[in-house]
Amino acid sequence: MSKFKVFIADKTDKICQEILKSRGIEPIYKPGLSPEELKKELQDVDGLIVRSATKVTADIIENAKKLKAVVRAGSGVDTIDVKACTAKNIVVMNTPYGNIVSTAEHAIALMFALARKIPQANTSTHAGKWEKNKFEGVELTGKTLGIVGCGNVGSIVADRAKGLKMNVIVYDPALNQEKANAMGVKIVTLDELYAQSDFITFHVTLNDKTKGMVNKETISKMKKGVMIINCSRGAIFVEEDVKEAVLNGHIAGLAVDVYAKEPATEHIFFGVENIIATPHIAASTKDAQIAVARQAAEQIADYLLTGKKTHSVN
Repeated sequence: MSKFKVFIADKTDKICQEILKSRGIEPIYKPGLSPEELKKELQDVDGLIVRSATKVTADIIENAKKLKAVVRAGSGVDTIDVKACTAKNIVVMNTPYGNIVSTAEHAIALMFALARKIPQANTSTHAGKWEKNKFEGVELTGKTLGIVGCGNVGSIVADRAKGLKMNVIVYDPALNQEKANAMGVKIVTLDELYAQSDFITFHVTLNDKTKGMVNKETISKMKKGVMIINCSRGAIFVEEDVKEAVLNGHIAGLAVDVYAKEPATEHIFFGVENIIATPHIAASTKDAQIAVARQAAEQIADYLLTGKKTHSVN
């Protein structure tokens, strides 16, 4: 009989269960449970693996008497009450590198889609309209891309954008000049980035400083006709202000993969002509799913079996 049990609360690649079994740990795979159902299931498990769907609240943590570790198969841990975990001596870890290429590529894909109005042109053409003159786009070559947050994902976006012959400027207080020089990007203030950028892409974590950072006041500092991409967290936008700026033309195009409240089956962005919306799929490639599932399983197994912490956030 296995000494440890790990509950997998969200859909993950089968490699996650396979690795746990190979390490002598019993996986319990039941994605999609309600909070009440999850509370019951966690009463007798040692570890918990989640993705973005499951909310690990203080109430759930309080009920999980044997829980020793929570691993987020992905980077963001804003769906986990880290303070409550810390108070119960439960380690929280994430897998920050497994899906960074997929997320960066999705941001680049959305930038192309905005520049060339690809979703709108696709819908029109499928409808048999052949509206060639309606979908005039812009080239990315020579345009200025502002990257807010140049860490794991943002740095890959910068590298790809340089390959597209874009002028890349970045705002990231943690980025030093030596690394910026090596990347071939220019460090600027946030106000300078807003004023100079033709395209802006956000790659920041959600915290007190970033929540609502894109609002009526900050949008007014942006170049008229800017195009914006958000594959980080929806709550960094004051969404009503962003929609208003799209409707009045200050923001010429918006592409979002994330929303303040998810799942977003209804949203103020939906149905707006110059807004492209995808359902939080930036990390949803087969490659990334395998990588984060593998890393999550290895990390929780390492901790339960040896006490080793990898990418602990508390």
